[in-house]
Formats: sequence, C-alpha cells, structure tokens
Amino acid sequence: MRGGSRDRWARQPRWVRWTLAVYLIGFLEGAGAHFLDLIGGGIHAYASFAPVPLQVFFVSLAVLDPMVVVLVGCVRSAGVRLAGGVMVLDVISNWIVNWAWLQRNPAWLLRPVGLLPITLFGLFVIATLLPLLRALKGVTLHLSCTTR
Repeated sequence: MRGGSRDRWARQPRWVRWTLAVYLIGFLEGAGAHFLDLIGGGIHAYASFAPVPLQVFFVSLAVLDPMVVVLVGCVRSAGVRLAGGVMVLDVISNWIVNWAWLQRNPAWLLRPVGLLPITLFGLFVIATLLPLLRALKGVTLHLSCTTR
C-alpha cells in the first residue's frame, strides 16, 4: 500500500518538489486574487473590461485555481494537466482583455502586477508540464490524497 500525499512528495526528486511548490504558490495567489475580485465586485467583477465568455472564465478561476492547488498538493498528474490547461486559457484571456491597452502603451506589459507575471507564470507552467508529467508517471487521480 502506498502512503499519502506526504509520502508522494518525499519520493519526488527535489526539482519536482520545487516546481510543484511554485505551482502551488502561483495558483494560490491566483485563487486569492479571483476571490477578492468576486468579493469586491460580485459575479460581474470583470464586466467593465472583458466580454461575457471571458467574464465567465475569470469567475470560474475561483473554482479552477483551488482545484489545481488540491490536485497538485496531492501530487496528482491530473493537477499538472489542469494547471497547463488553466494557464493556457488564462494567458490568452488576459492578453485579449489587455490588447487595447498594450497597443496604446506597450509599457503596460512591464507593470509588476497583471499581464507580465501571469504570462511568465504561464510560460513556466507550460515549460515544466511535460517534464513533470514524466516524473509523476504512474501517479493517478483518486478522490482523496491517500491511496488504498
């Protein structure tokens, strides 16, 4: 019988643990930002700058980001896959809503909060996706962090 998530973390190479820790930090920050947006502006928090499909996606990140955190925290390959999908969509969505501002002022990209960190984190997730999946090969999705 295999152990719980603590054992799965301990069995991973150091680079995998560090990479997963960066995922956890990034997605916890994202979840917190989306929760704060929803607390401050309700379900229409993104209505002033995003079309309806992107508003729905940004609101859904209040659920998707914590899902990634739970799955990655349990060292599940499904969490890494979900992280990749979420970040591809998140980066594309943020570039879409920021495109007009970037055309008027390209320095908009250099702001320390917003598009630059989202883009860099997205590139990190995509760049580490396949190596992480290879390292986690054999770790499958279960409903809890422990295995039977």
